[in-house]
Amino acid sequence: MADPVLQSPGEVTGLLGTWSGGDRAALDLLMPLVHEELKRLARRHLARERSDHTIQATALVNEAFMRLARERGMRWQDRSHFFAVAAQLMRFVLIDYARRRRRPRRGGDLHRLALADAPEIVDDAGAGAMAVDAALSSLARIDERKARVVELRVFAGLTFDESARVLGVSSVTVARDWRFARAWLRREMAR
Repeated sequence: MADPVLQSPGEVTGLLGTWSGGDRAALDLLMPLVHEELKRLARRHLARERSDHTIQATALVNEAFMRLARERGMRWQDRSHFFAVAAQLMRFVLIDYARRRRRPRRGGDLHRLALADAPEIVDDAGAGAMAVDAALSSLARIDERKARVVELRVFAGLTFDESARVLGVSSVTVARDWRFARAWLRREMAR
């Protein structure tokens, strides 16, 4: 069966406009059209997480969609803009999840030992997500557009052209920002 999002991008954009206009019923019509694409985004996010992550793609989609549903006054440009925001919200969900795992009542920064691997100390994978978030936040303080390019390319999976439309700049500018941001983040993450 073909992906309904790919079959009807105009319908998705139309429903986004209706939802932006205050019609909450448009959100109910939108969900079936975007659900598979949101799950693809969620799987992409989770592929970068630790292998024993307890959150599943469907739960990540549901949490991100609940956050989207709470948005008031958002003016959606098109489906690319919608998926960019959804991907960013998924990233925030995973960051919140990692922060909760590191709270003192869950052992905080203590390393966990798996019984099967008792001699080896297991690294807390939540720290990786938090390090990426810290690096992106640091980049955003220096140049917010470059940080948005990373979010759109990495977390939303948008092309240079799609990212350019969301940001209102040329695809050449997005490519230049992408090169700078990747180099900057590599340096920052190596510290």
